Amino acid sequence: MEETLLEVNDLKQWFPIRKGFLQRIVGHVKAVDGVSFAINRNEALGLVGESGSGKTTVGRAVLRLYDPTAGEIWYTSSDGERIDIANIDQADMKPLRKEMRMIFQDPFSSLNPRLTVKDLIGEPLIIHKEASGRQLEDRVSDLMTAVGLDPNYMRRYPHEFSGGQRQRIGLARTLALRPRLIIADEPVSALDVSIQAQVLNLLQELKDELGLTYLFIAHDLSVVEHMCDRIAVMYVGRLVEIADSDTLLRRPLHPYTEALVSAIPPADPEIKLNRIILEGDIPSPANPPSGCVFHPRCLYAQEQCTQEEPHLEEIEPGHFASCHFASELTLQGIGDVERA
Repeated sequence: MEETLLEVNDLKQWFPIRKGFLQRIVGHVKAVDGVSFAINRNEALGLVGESGSGKTTVGRAVLRLYDPTAGEIWYTSSDGERIDIANIDQADMKPLRKEMRMIFQDPFSSLNPRLTVKDLIGEPLIIHKEASGRQLEDRVSDLMTAVGLDPNYMRRYPHEFSGGQRQRIGLARTLALRPRLIIADEPVSALDVSIQAQVLNLLQELKDELGLTYLFIAHDLSVVEHMCDRIAVMYVGRLVEIADSDTLLRRPLHPYTEALVSAIPPADPEIKLNRIILEGDIPSPANPPSGCVFHPRCLYAQEQCTQEEPHLEEIEPGHFASCHFASELTLQGIGDVERA
């Protein structure tokens, strides 16, 4: 049986809206509203969706950078103990931070410009009392080599490196404590395309060599297809579809996923895209639509969609979708797009 490393049940992350002199709470931004998923050991789960859908908030809540409003986050630690991260205090989280790490989106703002590369990569080792002195320098050297950086540059500062090199520094810092779970928050979105490929290939190699598990957050489905075993699609704080990568891209069951798939550029420039353009913008999580949150932009919406909220259900083995008509609609996948 595959070992479940992380299991998230009905996670909610609501932020209060305050107004007036007394700062009274007049509403909530429902950034994450009832999300559930699981990740197996040595698996990469892609979390995709438009900006504002709540992807990054999920990652930060899993690491307890935010205190969840409700729900459970079960993590299986290295000693086999299942821990509900959502309901422990920050002092109990400290030992788990060695096993759960994050790669931040911006490779420059996530690095302290006043620290050298040696200090940046070695800081987690010092905080958790893993190494010091000559041993610390050796560990930093090994980590830099592992991510493709020259250890002779460890006394340089972040501004002396390119964007791709800075992301590698952040990756070395993430790997310093030999984590088991990595939350990768759009780790290549700020990089040039050629550098993106290098970093993605490096992440894939490290996953295989070190047995890492990824929650890979992105908005580019072509990147997620390359990296991930399964894909979960988010929209306005909720999951609308989950399946293995090949199934979801070739046979989507939710209209929102269909629109995302249609935006993937084909490998052959001669192929004409049958692009689906959604009207309007993603709704505000402070005031989501009634019924299905996607119905104002859905090409297939009916009256039921405006009144009843669909739930994430298993339509096919291992393929979950949140749509009233998921079993009835015939939606185009990546193969259909390429034949258009």
